[in-house]
Amino acid sequence: MSRPRDVVEVICRALVDHPDAVRVREREHAGTIRVELRSAPGDLGKLIGRQGRTAAAVRTLAQVAAGEAGPRVTVDFVDDRPEP
Repeated sequence: MSRPRDVVEVICRALVDHPDAVRVREREHAGTIRVELRSAPGDLGKLIGRQGRTAAAVRTLAQVAAGEAGPRVTVDFVDDRPEP
């Protein structure tokens, strides 16, 4: 597991009401680390925050954790709820 993935997991578990429901998956492709984050349906809004500010902060911290010369990091917040 990479450092960006660990940072995202620790931060997101601290922000939600149901930390055991947080699932973080990491994929690497063409020099980019993609971190996918899933949580309980009610907690997704807390992770994204008002106008996406919390999500932007999580993405920034993940990139910082990768290091200045490290790979590019993207963080995706995945909503698993079925469409109505």
